[in-house]
Amino acid sequence: MAEALWVRTIVHHRMDRQAVEPCTRDDPQDALEAACHKLDIAKPMWLEKNQREWDSFGQTRFLPDAFLESVPFERLEIEYIDPDAKKRRSRDPRNG
Repeated sequence: MAEALWVRTIVHHRMDRQAVEPCTRDDPQDALEAACHKLDIAKPMWLEKNQREWDSFGQTRFLPDAFLESVPFERLEIEYIDPDAKKRRSRDPRNG
């Protein structure tokens, strides 16, 4: 599996629908647009807050006020998936 963007809608604190699109870490917006098209929802407004979260964590979320039209979910979450990235282990001794 190559690098991808995982897009999911959340309703009542549970994942409702999801889509996965090929993506690079540097430019998630094209993949987000394709995933929104696949899910038949409007593309949200990408704000500075979203860019900061994306740069720091590789994920961000959009609430209904980020959309220009009404949406049937509580939030839209997107997350970058890189299967080749090494999993970082906590150095906390309590984690054994």
